[in-house]
Amino acid sequence: MSSATSTQPLNSRSRVIAASLVGTTVEFYDFYVYATAAVLVFPTLFFPSASETAGLLASFAVFGAAMVARPIGAAVFGHFGDKIGRKATLVASLLTMGIATFLIGVLPTYDMIGLVAPLLLLILRLAQGFALGGEWSGAALVATENAPAGKRALYGTFPQLGAPIGFIIANTLFLALNVLLPSGEGGASDAFMTWGWRVPFLFSAVMVIVGLWVRLKLVESDAFKKAEKKGEIKKAPLGYVFKKYWWQLILGTFFMLATYVLFYLMTNFTLTYGTAAADAATPGLGFSYTHFVLMQVFGVVFFGIFTLVSGPLADSIGRRKLLIWVTAAIIVLGLVYTVFLLPRESEAFMGALVQAFLVFGFSLMGMTFGPMGALLPELFPTSVRYTGSAIAYNVSSILGAALAPIIALELWKAAGGNPWLVGLYMSGAGVLTLIALLLGKETKDVDLDAS
Repeated sequence: MSSATSTQPLNSRSRVIAASLVGTTVEFYDFYVYATAAVLVFPTLFFPSASETAGLLASFAVFGAAMVARPIGAAVFGHFGDKIGRKATLVASLLTMGIATFLIGVLPTYDMIGLVAPLLLLILRLAQGFALGGEWSGAALVATENAPAGKRALYGTFPQLGAPIGFIIANTLFLALNVLLPSGEGGASDAFMTWGWRVPFLFSAVMVIVGLWVRLKLVESDAFKKAEKKGEIKKAPLGYVFKKYWWQLILGTFFMLATYVLFYLMTNFTLTYGTAAADAATPGLGFSYTHFVLMQVFGVVFFGIFTLVSGPLADSIGRRKLLIWVTAAIIVLGLVYTVFLLPRESEAFMGALVQAFLVFGFSLMGMTFGPMGALLPELFPTSVRYTGSAIAYNVSSILGAALAPIIALELWKAAGGNPWLVGLYMSGAGVLTLIALLLGKETKDVDLDAS
């Protein structure tokens, strides 16, 4: 195809950045709030069990259930995004996510209404996944379809920045509550377990209002308007993309696999492993929750920095070449897991090694996640771009994200508390992604206006 389009975007640079960044920040914030509560609160309040591990597994299972709902959301929101436009679809996805998250914050617990409590939590979690299924792709299209020539990967990093920013806001809020409502000898304070954990969920309403205000000012992209004018809008985008672009769907799914596995191991698993007591049934590193979250937040700063760095690099050398090298580094990181994550006699030395692991892992996360905002949309033409990129992105979430926390927990248990099998799992995902990248083609010069 010819080089990237140079037509004048209908939306200003500031509007594109704000609309693609604010929405994904809200969406990822909502997801991370649940992820943190899944480790810290929900096993006790919604899944009381004689076995601590069983409660944690149940909490992670509900966490993973949202990933199953994401491809459904991708199909529904993708259909309307390719039929009626990006703007209305993005507003709907944001509203759905915000309402579901707010309602989790007012849910009664198991002690109040019994088994109905975890059932309602599951339903709202599915709603979160459904909404996120349509959110990312729309935000990525807002960025890339409005990007100047030669800067599509850079603009594609704007929605990707929502991930580290959302993580930092969510965990900082939980951390502040943990400090303001300090835990005692036996764990979290009564105030935190009674009402404090609800605050981050309720706070999402404020962020949703801001996101809606920004998105309602959007104008449809030039690429979509051209496709609409030419009569290229498909009656059934989902069926068409599976019929004509099935290979791109497969490649896109596996392009994202290592990214998903890496991210959920760096966040969920490391938080669980890092804060588990050294003398527990499945031993961990024994850090306090506050200490380890601070270490994660510091690492996520590098996630954000390298997400931005990846954009100009991908525009310069190409998405495929950059991702091949980054994926190879992810494979190596998995193979040296135990060099960084085994208990040490010196707590200071152990802390330094774990922090180095988090910085390196999150830096790789930024380098692999950043280019995806451009790469996946570039695999599909305008008429099915929303649907195609959303399906690939979210089917990968089942393979790489829904299963990752549960598989990691079982591998950790199987190895008696040693995380080496978890590292091997990460490397295996990296190998599959590397194969997909080698089978794929470079997309940086694809014309997004082409049919």
